[in-house]
Amino acid sequence: MKETIQFSFVLLLTFCFAVNAQTIQVELQQAEIRDSIYSKNLDSYRHYWVKLPDNYNPKSDAKYPVVYLLDGFSLKENLEVVYNNYWGHYLPHMILVGISNRTNRTLDLTTSKVDTRRGSSFNYKTGGADLFTSFLENELIPTIDQNYPTTSFRTLIGHSYAGLFTTNMLLNHSHVFKNYIVIDPSLDWDDQKLLKQAKTELKSKSLKGKRLFIALAAEQLHMSDETITIDNLEQDESEFTLFSRSILEFCNLAASTKKHNGLNFNWKVYPEDLHGTVPLPAIRDGLVSLFKWYQFKSPQTYNNPETSLDDIRMLLNNQETIYKEHFGYSVPPMVEELFVGYGYMNLQMEQPEKALLFFDMALKYYPKSANVYDAMSDYYIAKKDNKKAIQFLENAFEISKSKFHKEKLDALKE
Repeated sequence: MKETIQFSFVLLLTFCFAVNAQTIQVELQQAEIRDSIYSKNLDSYRHYWVKLPDNYNPKSDAKYPVVYLLDGFSLKENLEVVYNNYWGHYLPHMILVGISNRTNRTLDLTTSKVDTRRGSSFNYKTGGADLFTSFLENELIPTIDQNYPTTSFRTLIGHSYAGLFTTNMLLNHSHVFKNYIVIDPSLDWDDQKLLKQAKTELKSKSLKGKRLFIALAAEQLHMSDETITIDNLEQDESEFTLFSRSILEFCNLAASTKKHNGLNFNWKVYPEDLHGTVPLPAIRDGLVSLFKWYQFKSPQTYNNPETSLDDIRMLLNNQETIYKEHFGYSVPPMVEELFVGYGYMNLQMEQPEKALLFFDMALKYYPKSANVYDAMSDYYIAKKDNKKAIQFLENAFEISKSKFHKEKLDALKE
């Protein structure tokens, strides 16, 4: 019986997503916008892309958290594949923003000026992080907020030099972002200057409500000595391990001070990843870690036909409370697709009261969704109440203006 229930749930969610893709999303496909902005701070144009969530509806009042990805064009597919696989159960619907760092990358992302790097002369412009921070905070973010339905719940992701920059944002500009994913950061930069600052900042600064995930690629901790592992790394004092030792020292410091400063901190070592391969698993683990509180609670209870209506309402109320505590604003306790999926599941399992509960809740939280009205129409078709079915289907068509809803409505009126 349990296997049948779970199979039905997966089948109905798949059906629900397919219907959703054919109806309301016909004209509201997940949109990607590529644009540029002239920065007075940087005295140049900077390119960026914006990807709207699957359920984006310009007629809706819904607003979304935002993920900002540095090196946004080179790491674009890494973020997208993670987000597309994990939204709904593990991650909320979010707006993704990728920022290009192809031009002046070293200048923009490094936190101080240097003339030498790893014992050799360094012939790149450096130390422009403050200007790039001003660009982000005062130019790009306001532009995104003005043009898209955003909230102030922001996540920043950075790798290598961008990881150094992201760490600097946490230590010196923590008001801008809520979450930080730092991947193989160049904390050895300028004789570990930022790391040395962290020894003071992490002990004295309040970071309550902030979340940090750090990834360390450890497949090649030492370029010429394979006996160096994460376990004996700190015993090697050569220049070859300064990069990874700096990350390890920061992680140990963050772990030891998090009870004092309130920072929610986690980190992970990737023993089989290189510096160039670690962004994909780190983005996955980082987002899942940062949004662990968001993860859908007690799916087995929802799936169980013995669960009462009151228990379902209690679960939904608890989920909504958790979301509000973390986001700082009200958020539906389920994404629309889950509400509709559970409605169809219970309809198929001949539990119409539960089906109606989920469809009603979907309508409450997503009143401008054609897909929700379409689902409610299906509920009344199953109840053989064509009058109400037509009413809800007319509402769906009024929102979507889609051929799918028009043909379905015409067939129902025959």
